[in-house]
Amino acid sequence: MSVYGKQIAVIGGDRRMAEAVHFLLRAGARVRVAGLEWEDRFAGVEVCSSGAEALTGAQAVILPVQGVSPDGTVYTADGVPPCVVDLDGLRRCARGAPVFVGLSNPYLNRICEEAGLPLIEYREADHFATWNSIPSAEGAIQMAMESTPFTIFGSRSLVIGFGRTGKAIAMLLKGLNAEVSVAARSELDQARIWAAGYRPVEWAALPQAVAEADIIFNTVPAPVLTLEVLARAPGHAVIVDVASAPGGTDFEAARELRLTARLAPGLPGIVAPVTAGRIIAELVVRHLRRTDAMEGER
Repeated sequence: MSVYGKQIAVIGGDRRMAEAVHFLLRAGARVRVAGLEWEDRFAGVEVCSSGAEALTGAQAVILPVQGVSPDGTVYTADGVPPCVVDLDGLRRCARGAPVFVGLSNPYLNRICEEAGLPLIEYREADHFATWNSIPSAEGAIQMAMESTPFTIFGSRSLVIGFGRTGKAIAMLLKGLNAEVSVAARSELDQARIWAAGYRPVEWAALPQAVAEADIIFNTVPAPVLTLEVLARAPGHAVIVDVASAPGGTDFEAARELRLTARLAPGLPGIVAPVTAGRIIAELVVRHLRRTDAMEGER
């Protein structure tokens, strides 16, 4: 399935999805949108009043990174009327139309299976997560800059976790001449942290590293910054938690300790929607072209 001239339904989402629509139009797709704030009027875009209308005849479907609720309600931006994706709507799609979503759930899994449509869950895919780590890292550092009365330059910055986003945050911090420490559990990650030029922190030594940090970036979606650990942090420390909600920080404990702590999920859509939207659209385009090429070889 190539992209040019194909009908794509974009349902729900935030500014990322609006930017994805722009990219898809430039790639030659015809786009229907529903549950999306859309002020521009471009040739090839049809604004629909319901998810079912947008899905009719769709050869590909793009749902928000946040996915849908257990009753099929699609995530929409503030002020945008709710929109629903159900089995009846999916059955209106073209045969075999792929359904792209950032994060799925049992409800969406079930109705896609019953409708006979392939479901592509892209948020945790290595390639998407790697591209997405850069706007996430930039947004986390921007948030830290807004919350500190001192510069990143020369700060003692601690990154917890050395996954895709942790690596990106550490890289950008190093470029800003911060003193970068990274805490990770595995010995292999410890070696990689050292090889990248950062100070490795063994997991057992995390409380001491917190006590020495000016800025703490958490990327681990598990309780790591507990009351006991946070009690070691200096009073001026700033915590930015970019892990999936509810994060890895005890925010109630942080408030009791009068620490500045911010939960920052979904940063790409907030700080860099143009880049984040392009990443989603490019992923869709590549998948459709790859599918087309595979079908051509049969």
